[in-house]
Amino acid sequence: MLDAMNTPLTLVTGGSRGLGLALVQQLLARGHQVLTLSRRPPPLEHPALQAWSVDLAEPVAAAGRLGAWLQGQDPAVLQSVTLINNAGVISELAPLGEVDAVDLSNALRVGLEAPMLLAAAFLRATAAWNVPRKLLFVSSGLGRRAMAGSASYCAAKAGMDHLARAIALEEATRANGARVVSLAPGVVDTDMQVQLRGADPARFAEHSRFVGLHEGGLLDSPETAATKLLRYLDRADFGSQPVADVRDA
Repeated sequence: MLDAMNTPLTLVTGGSRGLGLALVQQLLARGHQVLTLSRRPPPLEHPALQAWSVDLAEPVAAAGRLGAWLQGQDPAVLQSVTLINNAGVISELAPLGEVDAVDLSNALRVGLEAPMLLAAAFLRATAAWNVPRKLLFVSSGLGRRAMAGSASYCAAKAGMDHLARAIALEEATRANGARVVSLAPGVVDTDMQVQLRGADPARFAEHSRFVGLHEGGLLDSPETAATKLLRYLDRADFGSQPVADVRDA
């Protein structure tokens, strides 16, 4: 159980590398208590950091563990509680009919089913907490603009956007309802971008676009993107638009 008084508590999925790791580092620097859920722990140690090694492709178990842990916390010592669903994967970059079913299933489990089940556990466990509650889904422009060769990722992010809209409607009717945003972070130089640039151009028609973004220096660093996301999370009007893009802010 946490015992630091008047501390923000933030939960981050996929916090071991890339954008997720940058978010964790900046949250710790801000004085947050942080819990990460990822296959590997972040490559850092901090007294305010707890790291769980969990497989988000098995989201029922992960959500059950998170819900039980939250129920054991004392909200009286907290300033706020936030869940940042950041983890995501892409399946093989190729037309849908050429991608293995296990690969597709894994992408949807990590990219949509896990955020949904973790959000449900978070909302259930914190429903009676008298502190600000926020849900931030890290989405993508590809949830709003389809791209050939990445159908599973597009579907997961589009589903995440609509999930945020539905949760926002539900929470608006509750006392101290959680505020929710599915936020596109812009184009970020992460391992996923390496996968996109390394795809077979014969099977992934937009290969050259991602190579051009990298060569043109048009990618945000994970640290820059994390700063933008947290700045948006801090906004007084966070949640007024459940689907948003940092580039429109």
